[in-house]
Amino acid sequence: MVRRRINASHVIAYQNGGHRHLRDGVVVIEGNEIIHVGPTFAGEVDETIDATDKVVTPGLINTHAHLYESPLDKSFVEDKGGRQFYLSGLFEYLPARSAAMDDEAARACVAYSMAELLRTGTTTVMEIGSFGEEVVAQAGRFGLRAYVGQGYRSARWYTDDGRTVKYAWDEAAGERGFEAAVRFIEEHDGAHHGRIKGFLTPSQVDTCTESLLRRSRQAATSLGVPLALHTSQSVSEFQEMTRRHAKTPIEWLRDIGFLGPDVILGHAIILAGGSWTNYHGDDLGILADTGTNVAHAVWVFARRGIAMESFARYLARGVNMTLATDTAPQSMIEALRWTAVVSKIVDRQTEVATAADVFNAATLGGAKALGRDDLGRIAPGAKADLLIWEGDSLFMVPLRDPIRNIVYSAQAEDLNSVIVDGQVVMRDRRIPGVDVGELARAVRAAGERMWPRIGAGDWAGRDVDGLSPQSFPPFVG
Repeated sequence: MVRRRINASHVIAYQNGGHRHLRDGVVVIEGNEIIHVGPTFAGEVDETIDATDKVVTPGLINTHAHLYESPLDKSFVEDKGGRQFYLSGLFEYLPARSAAMDDEAARACVAYSMAELLRTGTTTVMEIGSFGEEVVAQAGRFGLRAYVGQGYRSARWYTDDGRTVKYAWDEAAGERGFEAAVRFIEEHDGAHHGRIKGFLTPSQVDTCTESLLRRSRQAATSLGVPLALHTSQSVSEFQEMTRRHAKTPIEWLRDIGFLGPDVILGHAIILAGGSWTNYHGDDLGILADTGTNVAHAVWVFARRGIAMESFARYLARGVNMTLATDTAPQSMIEALRWTAVVSKIVDRQTEVATAADVFNAATLGGAKALGRDDLGRIAPGAKADLLIWEGDSLFMVPLRDPIRNIVYSAQAEDLNSVIVDGQVVMRDRRIPGVDVGELARAVRAAGERMWPRIGAGDWAGRDVDGLSPQSFPPFVG
């Protein structure tokens, strides 16, 4: 196996149960594993990577993504979200966009997303979608570590009047989808030298029957895979679940035995006790007591004026927090920054949701949620998933505290190189064998095919400019 040595001015190493700042450090990789971290190393190596004036950190773990569609959110869903659905875009914009996409667009989005993730620090991603075969293939091509789940549900939500959320139930389809998701795991788990893992992901708490969720819970335990579910992501969903059960979504999941340390809830943001619900309860306590993990994708809510109340409070209650992108941009750099800033605004405090807190969530928190003590850290025995950041660039100087600089100042251009599973998959901001311009052109073409079709998926038949008007009217010459 090839042995590589990285000499760096700054290393965010792991020691005594947490990250530590090692100045002028050495990281040694053998094959796909880290074998040494420290100030010196006396052994022989096959290659030395000079990271003088650079920062080496663990790769970031992105616990909730929709790679096959997220790039096409751009230029369409921003600045929109009607008051009738409490600012959520789930019930009008998502169905219209999904109905207007074609399979070629989904494949283009997957390939584009792989490059976007690598360019912004993701080394492990959890993909929730329906194009799993394409995700597996592209993850192999790009060298990304991916957990891939095929979504399934017993019903789909819709509105036919723009006033209420309704449900079209097909329980048999949910059962078929579950069985297909299990087969997918059995066929693909362990692919690409173990970088591909499977997980089960019933789609939404309000679109799945109790029977389907119980069956999913049992199968996840039997297969030994994570279990993910969209939960408490909109006021409409929260009200629907309390109407059905006189319980919050999280109370109901607890009572049917769904929750636990292998469960990752995206997004768990509309909770009992919060200002959006006016509903008494202690959902945070339930999450903490059951060891359930939360995938927090700050931007998908913040762009509509919705904030978690608050990231710091979840941490204070002992909930294991992880970070995710969910939508565009698929940048974990942005996820780090907005998570910290929005939480500070909500709590009106600066000394909460610190750079250390959000970086821990994007590394150690994600690893814990996946049951992986070999990810999210730079330590002997861990997988060699590493990021090499510029330390003397326009946005990174002066550099005293690398993590604060990364969280509050870094841009994508400051990420120089990415190593996944011991392989250099991006060097000097270039992904070998990948034409990023070609990926972008394919997504641009997908958008141009999609815009004229938007009306077919909208309850009122509005065209794209009727549903999402341009920022400025056209110039008339």
